[in-house]
Amino acid sequence: MSLPSISKHRIVYTWAAIIAVLLTVTLIVRADSPKSATDYGTDLTSMLDAYRHVEVASVSDAAEQLLHQRRYMSHRMQADFPTKFAGVALTVKLVKEENDDPEALTGMLKAIDSGGAGSVYVMQVEDGADTAGMGGLMGTAMSVRGFAGAVIDGGVRDLPQLKRIGFPVYALGPVPSTAVGHYRFAGMNVPVKCDGVDVMPGDIVTADLDGVVIVPRAQAANVLVLAQKLDNTEHSTYPFIEKFHSIVEAVKQFGRI
Repeated sequence: MSLPSISKHRIVYTWAAIIAVLLTVTLIVRADSPKSATDYGTDLTSMLDAYRHVEVASVSDAAEQLLHQRRYMSHRMQADFPTKFAGVALTVKLVKEENDDPEALTGMLKAIDSGGAGSVYVMQVEDGADTAGMGGLMGTAMSVRGFAGAVIDGGVRDLPQLKRIGFPVYALGPVPSTAVGHYRFAGMNVPVKCDGVDVMPGDIVTADLDGVVIVPRAQAANVLVLAQKLDNTEHSTYPFIEKFHSIVEAVKQFGRI
């Protein structure tokens, strides 16, 4: 093969390599491009995945700025182990009633069997701080059905089993008691109040080490986009503080605390 021919082949290969790199970079940029509220509003799977990657504190701040509401649960709501999840609320309500009806709580079990991947079991237990709203059996059933987690405005029991299977539960604390004979199922996918926060079926539930936040479904996409911006600002502030040793200057620079 002549030298000019070799040079032509090298040029062709070089340009092919450059084009391949440019295409790869373009695809990466597009893949990493932030989505809009409209995008998230039409793609629940993508929205939930994004909520799993944003800090709950940023979600809380975003909800307060946009909705002018407290959407976070109090310090009383504690996780059975360190966790982070996001999903869609499947609500259940229990009311206090002494009974000997074996079917009194069947509805709360059927609610579990109606849920699936990405569901979050959100239960209101009337005056239930010292009553276990759920335990190991219910947690195991939720886990195998793909629930993201559970949030119980009441107690929880069987923590060794819940930790063994790695199923996250936020509750008011561990208690050994049972709801059987003391409570009656009052509805599934109904409005509930969980640790003082109104929860509607289908709302977005997001939780991490900082606690639990409920985002109304209709505003979830807008809250997410703002939360992502707040997250990005905060994460950019850390290196500034580490370099210049001044939080006052950092807040002046980035405007977030």
